[in-house]
Amino acid sequence: MKVMARLLVAFAGVALATASFAADSVSPADASKHVGQHTRVCGKVVSAKYAQSSRHSPTFLNLDEPYPNQVFTAVIWGDARPRFKTAPELLKGHAICVSGTITVYKGRAEMEVSVPAQIEEVQPASR
Repeated sequence: MKVMARLLVAFAGVALATASFAADSVSPADASKHVGQHTRVCGKVVSAKYAQSSRHSPTFLNLDEPYPNQVFTAVIWGDARPRFKTAPELLKGHAICVSGTITVYKGRAEMEVSVPAQIEEVQPASR
């Protein structure tokens, strides 16, 4: 009986953590509904590119849908890259949350990231 009670308490804790995570963040697909708002967008980095030879040397982290069908992009400009201990494009395949103000570029939601604290690597929910 004690084991069952512990399992129920553990499950309730996971459910509460998942609910609070969902309550204070938006999905990449829903980011376009929050343009102009300072919020947190969480998803998996499915494509990443450091465009070193492009103007301002941006790094693009596309969440949930890869380029050219991206629904949300975190953009790190070249002048911000030295602030990161590791290359941001190495986050490909990782689940992250990005905090900041959502804007739109060419009809797609994006967020500029200027400091590493705006990106939080998260562990996907276990099943």
